[in-house]
Amino acid sequence: MSVLVNKDSKILVQGFTGSEGTFHAEQMIEYGTNVVGGVTPGKGGQSHLNKPVFNTVSQAVEETGANVSIIFVPPAFAADAIMEAADAGIAVIITITEGIPVADMIKVSNYIKNKPCRLVGPNCPGVITPGEAKVGIMPGFVFKKGKIGIVSKSGTLTYEAADQVVKQGLGISTAIGIGGDPIIGTTTKDAVELLMNDDETECIVMIGEIGGQLEADAAQWIKANGNRKPVIGFIAGETAPAGRTMGHAGAIVGGSEDTAQAKKEILRENGIHVVDSPAGIGKKVAEVLNAVNA
Repeated sequence: MSVLVNKDSKILVQGFTGSEGTFHAEQMIEYGTNVVGGVTPGKGGQSHLNKPVFNTVSQAVEETGANVSIIFVPPAFAADAIMEAADAGIAVIITITEGIPVADMIKVSNYIKNKPCRLVGPNCPGVITPGEAKVGIMPGFVFKKGKIGIVSKSGTLTYEAADQVVKQGLGISTAIGIGGDPIIGTTTKDAVELLMNDDETECIVMIGEIGGQLEADAAQWIKANGNRKPVIGFIAGETAPAGRTMGHAGAIVGGSEDTAQAKKEILRENGIHVVDSPAGIGKKVAEVLNAVNA
């Protein structure tokens, strides 16, 4: 069991023949991900990385049965690429592109809300189910199969948490990088909910950052649903000056509840095991699981 992507997923790469699309599609194929083709308008009928290239997503879906798409399209055209994938019936749309204008994402959000698809990102590292499918830009070798789910706003901290979990002799069920933009498809709560409902996930690592309400919403949902699985939380940006965007476009403190300290308090109040340093994530996971299984 896994969430969002697995060995049966048929992955399509949008922006396939560009430098980013080529580099990461190659890595995904090497990992063993079932990449069935790609889309680059005007290059349909060609072959790239020994996979077929299509002009449109709908042609690709018709020919290959693709049900997951990963987007490496430049920011100016990425919103159209997401909407095209949604129109073509792609179930999971993972958008790596950084720098998509907020106005474009508002349009996308409204456009896809009644469609049977799930958007992950944008500005995210993707999703990986170790040993089955890597749909993103994460270093696959860090991830080993196991029962710890990861939900993170930060790409780098996703890999760091996975590495620490693995070094504790544990492994990852699915890691979801949700992205750090102000408007994203799958929220922290959405991702946590997926992992809570996954039979093979025993524990969840939730990595957030300053700015916005996503972590608070997730924490409240976790408590309201009976704290069914242990959750380890970390909030990045404790030393960030108020009012300044830190790296991610969504990481800006707008009020007293957006600070790292306030968020950590909310997490603790809702029964989440909070670590103050990212260096403590792996140890805390092992400690909590040992206590649960004692």
